[in-house]
Amino acid sequence: MPTTEDFEGVIDAILRLQDTYEISSGQFVDGSFSKASNSPRMTASDCFEIGRYAYENGDKYHALMWLMESLASLELEGSKHSVDTILLHDYLIYAADDQGNPRHALNHAKALLQLSPTNQKTISRINNVINWLNKEILEDNEVLISQGQPIPSQFALPPVKNKRLMKRATTQEFKNYESLCRGEDVMPNPYKHTLTCYYSTVNNHPLLLLAPAKIEVLYKNPDLFLYHDVISDAEIEIVKGLSTPLLKRAVVNDPKTGKLITAHYRVSRSSWLYDQANHTIATITKRVGASTGLQMETAEGLQVVNYGIGGQYEPHYDHSDDDGHQFESWRGNRVATWIFYLSDVSAGGYTVFTEIGAKVPPVKGAAALWFNLKKNGKGDPKTRHAGCPVLSGSKWVANKWIHIRGQEFHRKCSQEADE
Repeated sequence: MPTTEDFEGVIDAILRLQDTYEISSGQFVDGSFSKASNSPRMTASDCFEIGRYAYENGDKYHALMWLMESLASLELEGSKHSVDTILLHDYLIYAADDQGNPRHALNHAKALLQLSPTNQKTISRINNVINWLNKEILEDNEVLISQGQPIPSQFALPPVKNKRLMKRATTQEFKNYESLCRGEDVMPNPYKHTLTCYYSTVNNHPLLLLAPAKIEVLYKNPDLFLYHDVISDAEIEIVKGLSTPLLKRAVVNDPKTGKLITAHYRVSRSSWLYDQANHTIATITKRVGASTGLQMETAEGLQVVNYGIGGQYEPHYDHSDDDGHQFESWRGNRVATWIFYLSDVSAGGYTVFTEIGAKVPPVKGAAALWFNLKKNGKGDPKTRHAGCPVLSGSKWVANKWIHIRGQEFHRKCSQEADE
C-alpha cells in the first residue's frame, strides 16, 4: 500500500515537472503535456488533493491553480460529490486572496454562503470574511485610482493573478537550470565552431587498439565529452540486475553535520557496485580507466542511480569545495566524473551545466566525462551541473567518480597558475 510519503512524493513530482517544463495544470489534467504521455484524465478529486497539499505547505501559487482546476473539473464531470464543494470554496477564498485576488476571493465567499444557507456558524464566519475582503477591494481601488488605472466592474472579474514566489526560482542559476532542462539555449557556446568528433586509442591503450573510443566534444574549458557505445546492452542488464535489489533513496552530505541525509533537491534511488563483487563491474572499471587515461585505484565504486518520473538532482558540484577534506585522504578530491547512461529517456532527464549552458542528452550506451578540478587542483566553478527531472519514462545512470590521488603522471599539473 502507498504510504503518506509516497502520496506527498507524487504531488511534489507533479509540481516540480509543472514548473520546470512550464506545463499548465490543465495540460496535466488531460494528459496533453507530452507526446510520450499516455495517462488518463485526472479527476476533480485529484486536483483538489494537489491543491490542498500545496496550500497546507504554504505554496499558495500551486494551491490556487490546482483548486481552480478542481472547480472546473467538477463542472465537466457533472457531479458535485467527488469533492466537498464547501471545503473547496473555503480553500479558494484564502488561496485567491493570498495571491492578490480579493475580488475572486469574494466571489468564492458568496458561493460558499449559497452552499450553506442554514449553517449559522459558517454564515457568521463568511460574513466576517466578506467584510474584510470588501475593505481590501476598497483599498485596492484607491491604489488603482492613484495610479490612474480603471477600477474593475463589480460584474466583471479581472484575470486571476498568480505569481510564482519561490525565492530560488528567481536566481539566475535556477532560471538557467529550468531553461536548459526545457532544451533552451541560455548562452552562446564560444567554442561551437571548434567542436569535433574523433576516434582515440588514448595513448595506444591495449583495450582500445581494436575498438577505439568514439568521442564527441561538447564543450571546451571545461572540457566536456560524450563517449558513444562504451557499454553494451548485455552489460547494462547485468548492472541493473545487480543494483535493483540494493536500491535505496539517494542521500547527500549535510554541510552542517557531515551526515548523509535525504533532500528534496535530490530525488532518486541509488546503490553501489564494486569490482570485487562481479567480473563485469571490474571490466567496466578497466574500460573507464582506458578511456580516460586515468588510474582507477583511488576511484569510488560504481554508483547506479534510478530516476523515476519527477526524479532529479538540482545544481551541485561533484567535488568538495574544501580541497577534498570530506573524502578519505588516500583518495583526495574528485578530479573527474564519468556518467554511463544506461537507458534512453522518453522525455526530460538531461544533464545540464548551469554556468556554461551545456546540455548532455541521456543516450543509452553512452557516457559523459568532465574534469571537476583544474590542473592546479582547485575546483572548477564552471562544472556546476544538474540532472533534469524525468518527464516521461525512467532514467538509469551509473556514476564513476575518479579521485586526484594517483593521477600525478596521468593528468599532470599545468605551468599556468590558473589553469
